[in-house]
Amino acid sequence: MNTITKNFGPFVTFPSLVEGLMTDYNQKNSLSKSLPLVNIHESENEFEIELAIPGLQKENIKITIEDKTLKISTEYTKESNSEENKLNIKYIKKEFDYTAFERSFKLPITVDSDKIEAGYDNGVLKLTLPKKEEAKPKEPKAIEVN
Repeated sequence: MNTITKNFGPFVTFPSLVEGLMTDYNQKNSLSKSLPLVNIHESENEFEIELAIPGLQKENIKITIEDKTLKISTEYTKESNSEENKLNIKYIKKEFDYTAFERSFKLPITVDSDKIEAGYDNGVLKLTLPKKEEAKPKEPKAIEVN
């Protein structure tokens, strides 16, 4: 859900224009779900979204676009970790817990959603969201006066 301010303890910050356009739109979070950390970068020609999701297989990552909303999700169950089950590992403490997540981002109208690309390498999912040609900066054009 888009918000005007974000609270961080006693501090309140105002989101930037890009953050306002591409804010998490519908985060679902509970004890059984966790949200990966996200970096969003903008250049003249595109936006890049990076999600830190180590330990997952790219086959389990689902990326969809519906109603100008980019949705990234995955499902991870303890049964799918067959190596852990085969070895019958008993943890004393376990902080690595990769579970299901879903993150959604409202796309700015400047994004060409037909040309979005995604790659997964070393635990980082990287999406490239190219801008539409009309949204890219143009060189100044001189207009002759008649």
